[in-house]
Amino acid sequence: MKRTLAVILAGGEGERLSILSSMRAKPAVPFGGKYRIIDFTLSNCVNSDIDNVVVLTQYNPRSLNDHIGMGRPWDLDRNFGGVRMLQPYIARGRVAEWYRGTADAVLQNLNVIAQAPGDAILVLAGDHIYKMDYQPFVAAHRRHRADVTIAVRRVPLADATRMGILALDDNDRIVEWHEKPRQPKSDLASMGVYVFSKRALTQWLSDSRPDFGRDVIPAMIDGGARVYAYRFDGYWQDVGTVQSYWEANLALLSDAPELDLYDREWVIHTRSEERAPAKIGATAQVHRSLISHGCVIDGSVVNSVLSPGVVVDVGAVVRDSIVLFDSIIRTGAVVDRAILDKEVAVGPGATVGEGTDFDVVNRREPGRLNTGITVVGKRAVIPRGVRIGRNVLIGEGVRAADFVSRVVRSGSTVERPHERTQRASAKARAGAPSDMRDAASESGDRAAEVERGGRSSAVGKRAAGEARDADR
Repeated sequence: MKRTLAVILAGGEGERLSILSSMRAKPAVPFGGKYRIIDFTLSNCVNSDIDNVVVLTQYNPRSLNDHIGMGRPWDLDRNFGGVRMLQPYIARGRVAEWYRGTADAVLQNLNVIAQAPGDAILVLAGDHIYKMDYQPFVAAHRRHRADVTIAVRRVPLADATRMGILALDDNDRIVEWHEKPRQPKSDLASMGVYVFSKRALTQWLSDSRPDFGRDVIPAMIDGGARVYAYRFDGYWQDVGTVQSYWEANLALLSDAPELDLYDREWVIHTRSEERAPAKIGATAQVHRSLISHGCVIDGSVVNSVLSPGVVVDVGAVVRDSIVLFDSIIRTGAVVDRAILDKEVAVGPGATVGEGTDFDVVNRREPGRLNTGITVVGKRAVIPRGVRIGRNVLIGEGVRAADFVSRVVRSGSTVERPHERTQRASAKARAGAPSDMRDAASESGDRAAEVERGGRSSAVGKRAAGEARDADR
């Protein structure tokens, strides 16, 4: 595998993940407590004995750059090979623009790829959760003398409409390809994982073919190129929506999860901060949950995934939820069927995720928040005693003063005033009707501030976090 270069596409905006990816690239979104999504692709590379890796970034790359760094956690900090982070750049004689698609991202970096030793180029998505040994994949590519080999798997027909769907002949050669069909005829789908011969990659990439699935692969099939499939039946999950992200995290809690994070033969490497062990206090109750290092649990945690540094005070309850780094749930608070981003402070007696009206979709993001999951943005402060319903979006950095009611109804949104103004201005410029109505403003009185003592440590952590890294 020393003759193989891995190119990881990590520039995706991931807008279907709502506020979780608003300030970080989708591959940098935390997963499974201590990991980031891109850790799985990077670990697949090193576990497959591939030590020459290029990561193509674009959207909000700072968090991703900080996480990967020189690649030491994956043993990729090397003088020859190792990992390199490449951003879009302006070349002389070329119009300045972002990558126009997956293939265009590779095309704009073809000079780097062409200089790599070897004849096989792995093109990998950096935003999928899966464990895959690339060695038999590349071996099958060479055995067929293929121009490109595509990893494929069977998927539910309901998911097939957002994937490349294909048909094979008896020798696993791809003879039909339909990109995101409205009415899929097959359940055999591309995983977005390719291995190209270097010659074919150079031949078929062009400015007129910006996307692999929509442009390059169909052109290769129509042009008579040797396009083969590699059947993969292991664990693979596209966590591109809030619901699929929540489900994939909570699936790790089953007695025999499909994704085994404890497999010593296939370790998932990540950048880990030095923290004390998790502490489970005398009043704590923990059931079927992942508790990361640095957590302090004195309340109840049920069927949930907690990232490092999370604090659950006495009498607080976290249920069916994902709580990311350094968030604090104060005494008597309840977090139910929710996702809390980093450094969120939930005040005493507050409820995040209340009621049975799971079908009341979020009015701002009806296509993203529609299954009863409430999402709270980074460094938001939930005031004491506030009750927040289902499918609610709490914006990044929201403070107690931004809540104008003690009850935030299901389907609502709470955000900072300047964000509302910017959004209204953008709609006005686009000729759309202004919508200044906020979820929290539909009823009554201003909520009380979170008590000073209850949030002092959260504020301290938040200030340190803001100074350390604004977008991680």
